[in-house]
Amino acid sequence: MQKSFTDQMGRTINFDFPPKRIISIVPSQTELLFDLGLDQEIIGLTKFCIHPIEKFAARTKVGGTKRLNIDLIKDLKPDLIIGNKEENTQSDIEELAEYFPVWMSDIATLDDAMQTITQIGALVNREPEAAYLNHLISAGFNDLKTLAVQHHIDKKVAYLIWRKPFMAAGKNTFIDDILLMNGMTNVIQQSRYPEINLEELQNTNCEMILLSSEPYPFTEKHMTEIRAALPNIKVMLVDGEMFSWYGSRLVKAVQYFFEFQKELY
Repeated sequence: MQKSFTDQMGRTINFDFPPKRIISIVPSQTELLFDLGLDQEIIGLTKFCIHPIEKFAARTKVGGTKRLNIDLIKDLKPDLIIGNKEENTQSDIEELAEYFPVWMSDIATLDDAMQTITQIGALVNREPEAAYLNHLISAGFNDLKTLAVQHHIDKKVAYLIWRKPFMAAGKNTFIDDILLMNGMTNVIQQSRYPEINLEELQNTNCEMILLSSEPYPFTEKHMTEIRAALPNIKVMLVDGEMFSWYGSRLVKAVQYFFEFQKELY
C-alpha cells in the first residue's frame, strides 16, 4: 500500500507502507528507530550511528553524516531514507531524493524533537511506541523545568562545541533550548554556531562555560587551558549527546539533567 507523507522541510514523499528497507543517516534518529523496534528494517546507517552499539556492527555503514556514500546507498535499494536538515549535506539529499523517498527533519527545540518522534513513529508504523517515548520525555522535562525554578537556577552560560577556532552553540539551536529548560541562559547572541574567542566571552556576563564531548572531544586539558585564560568563570565538561541528541536519547537525558542541575544550585 502506497502512503504519502510530508517532511519537516515541506517535501512530500510516497512509498510502500510500512517501509521494509530503511537507511538512517542521523545518529540520534537511528537510535530512535531501533528503540521503536525496527531491528529488521534498518539496513544502513552512518559510521557515527553508534547507539545502540550492539546493533551498529551488524549494519552496512553508508559513510558519514556530511559525506554519504551515494553509490553504496543506491546498491542497498532502500524504500525509505531518514535524514536531518542540519546534520546532512543538501547536495547529498538532493541527489538521493532523485532515486528514493527521503524524509527530512528540521529540529531547533524540544517541541520540534517530540513532533519528530511522533512523525517518525507514523512513518514506520510505530505510533504507540512513539507516543510512549514522548510521554516519558514530556513528563521528565516538565519536572526538570519545575526543579530549575524551585532551586532558583539562573546561570549565564556558553556552550562550546569546537576548538581551533572555538565555536559555540548560539540561538536557534536545539542545544540553546535544552539550556533554557534547565535554568541556563545562553550568552551567545548570534544564531547557529558562531566562532568566538575567549576575550569575547570575558566581555559577556558568562558565569559558566560548558565544554561538549562532541563534535569536538574536549578533555581535562582543555578545561585547564580555558580556566587559565578565564579564571573567574566556572568550566565544566558535559556529555554532548545529552544536550544535542534529539531522539529517544532524551529519555536518558532526563536523568542526566536531574544530576547536572545539582551542580548549578
